[in-house]
Amino acid sequence: MAKDLSKDDLRRFARLGAMRRLEDIRSEEAAIRAAFPELFGAGTRRAPAAASARRAARKRSTMSPAMRKAVSERMKKYWASRRKAKSAPKNG
Repeated sequence: MAKDLSKDDLRRFARLGAMRRLEDIRSEEAAIRAAFPELFGAGTRRAPAAASARRAARKRSTMSPAMRKAVSERMKKYWASRRKAKSAPKNG
């Protein structure tokens, strides 16, 4: 039977099926909204997709090479002092 249908007919039937599916989805959404109105009211938490989009849009600050070097030197001093304090004999 599918061989008897033209591409235009198949496309028309696919379009009708897609329209029907969208109607089903919309009615299902209405039922969910009716059952859980607190999910869609003002002042509720944002949807996870919106939160991740907001996170992705945030610009990260970058360090210049001079800033990285300064941090590196500070951390080397910090860890050297920690090693020194750890190896120092304790007066008990």
